Amino acid sequence: MALAAKILLVIASIGLIAVVLLQSGKSAGLAGSIAGGAEQLVGKQKARGIDAVLNKLTVVFAVLFMLSAIVLAYFLK
Repeated sequence: MALAAKILLVIASIGLIAVVLLQSGKSAGLAGSIAGGAEQLVGKQKARGIDAVLNKLTVVFAVLFMLSAIVLAYFLK
């Protein structure tokens, strides 16, 4: 069971890192100003949808990470 918790912890941590790095920042800086013209043509709904999915995935991976860390600490005690 401890091995399964370790594997789950590694998967959750890699997933959490990837999802956080894929999210756009609050102030996108120069990249946001360059992409601003393209967003007017394409529309901002797609960007909001992707951000919403990434936010939900962040919550899922964070909860999975915390629960697997608690389970692993219980079994290694």
